[in-house]
Amino acid sequence: MVPIVVMGVAGCGKSTVGKALADRLGVPYKEADAFHPAANVAKMHGGVPLTDEDRAPWLAAIAASLGAGDVVVSCSALKRAYRNVLRGGNPDVFFVHLVLSPETATARVSGRAGHFMPSTLVASQFAILEPLEPDESGVAVDATLPVDKIVEKAISRMPTRRG
Repeated sequence: MVPIVVMGVAGCGKSTVGKALADRLGVPYKEADAFHPAANVAKMHGGVPLTDEDRAPWLAAIAASLGAGDVVVSCSALKRAYRNVLRGGNPDVFFVHLVLSPETATARVSGRAGHFMPSTLVASQFAILEPLEPDESGVAVDATLPVDKIVEKAISRMPTRRG
């Protein structure tokens, strides 16, 4: 199996879909939020968007976790440059981009309890979001679909391991 990164802005359902996809495929699931250093969490909790410099060690750690292959990771992966870093860990990585409107994302983030990411940062994520390009291995899926439908669409579009 190729490694999978479930990507998108805050509130799109990365964790929910990532866990469901990993369960369905019988592989480990890793939550990218767990890779953030404490300084990043504190910054986001304070309503301050992360910079590319803030994200660099986080992305490198996630990329390293993709090396083995048989894994599903949730990670915003908002810019192609970030996805390129992740591909450095495993060039076969397949991205599942969960797509939804800014209004829906903001409403979802506003409604969740106990998460460090405030809804005020959703707009900053949309501002830097670069959707998957045609030459990138992945699929864009409507994040408002039922989770099982998202999982089915992702699996139906996944390539097999190269080489």
